Amino acid sequence: MIKKSIRRGLVAAAALTLSTAALAGTAQASTTAPWLGYNHVTSGTGVWCVQHLVNDYRRASGQDPIDEDGQWGPQTDGAVRNFQQVSLGSSQADGIVGPATGSKLMNYSWTDSAAGPDGSCQPYVPTYS
Repeated sequence: MIKKSIRRGLVAAAALTLSTAALAGTAQASTTAPWLGYNHVTSGTGVWCVQHLVNDYRRASGQDPIDEDGQWGPQTDGAVRNFQQVSLGSSQADGIVGPATGSKLMNYSWTDSAAGPDGSCQPYVPTYS
């Protein structure tokens, strides 16, 4: 009886530790997500996430949002380059969403509950951590 109680307590403690560790991670996206843009991934959920996140920036800076259609085209490329010029400097405005741009987008959109750091875009946007 005592062994059974101890075993149950250890299992409960282990489960609590695992769930706490899972919830305590940093609010970032993915270090393994593919890069997005021309010559990289150009369609799908990752592209939609970038479009959605860059629209947060565009709205806040008084610019019109771009279409969120999940397809990388001139409009998305231009919006990403504009975001990069402002947030990373003109020398890094290449239109590619890798870890530097992805991290900035995710950090900029920290209040976006749908797509930001705590949202559904985490696995699709490349970041440093």
